[in-house]
Amino acid sequence: MRRLPIRSAGLLLLLCPLLAPAQAVQRQEGRAFAADGGALLYRETHWLQGPPEALSRLVLYRCTDGRAFARKWMTPQGSPQTPDFALEDGRDGYQEGVRGNGAARTVYVRATSDATPVSRALEVPSGAVVDAGFDAAVRRHWADLLEGQPVAFQFLLPSRQRLVPLKLQRTGALSWKGQPAQQLQMKLDAWFGFAVPAVTLIYASADQRLLQFTGTGNVRDHKGRYPQVRVEFPSAPVAATAAELATARGQALVKTCGP
Repeated sequence: MRRLPIRSAGLLLLLCPLLAPAQAVQRQEGRAFAADGGALLYRETHWLQGPPEALSRLVLYRCTDGRAFARKWMTPQGSPQTPDFALEDGRDGYQEGVRGNGAARTVYVRATSDATPVSRALEVPSGAVVDAGFDAAVRRHWADLLEGQPVAFQFLLPSRQRLVPLKLQRTGALSWKGQPAQQLQMKLDAWFGFAVPAVTLIYASADQRLLQFTGTGNVRDHKGRYPQVRVEFPSAPVAATAAELATARGQALVKTCGP
């Protein structure tokens, strides 16, 4: 493992090339609740641009009052399952991300704004999953999942800078807020000496749209821990503009969600 200087995630956002203006932009809203008590923890706004096989995604994580405290920018890299991404939390300067070409990637983490970034070179195998690339993996293997066949893949944990084996499997059909849906479970497929809680996913049967994610969140709480959350996406994406996307990419992040 090497300690190397990296450009800030904010600079990465500015240097990432914009997609062609002709490509449609969509916006989707999500809400993250505490998995145990149900209290609203934060909101998510996603901007999507490009076709499914080359999708770019910008996520603003917002305080309950709507102010943005963290941002993630994802761009396709070889496969929709293994995007590059850069996450920055404005509250303490935490950063993590993945960048590179093809299978040769670099994963980096910076604990706080004044900490030394830690980076590691990794080979990301074919069929692996990085961050929200699990959504592409679900769509790719949808038919197999419906038939009850488990899907195994390597998943990148940026905080540990390593790949771990996960298994994705359908656990049953259900009705989610009145619409037919399928429930999936994603869990560790081997023992590594540390726990990775299982993730439960609910997808709409009609269009394979993610409706609910229950598991470990990817933004930390005020104590620096990753809480168990239930993130709901009750409405389908709606049309947005390139100007909205550009504004969101440059929006300043607050240092606290408190008063």
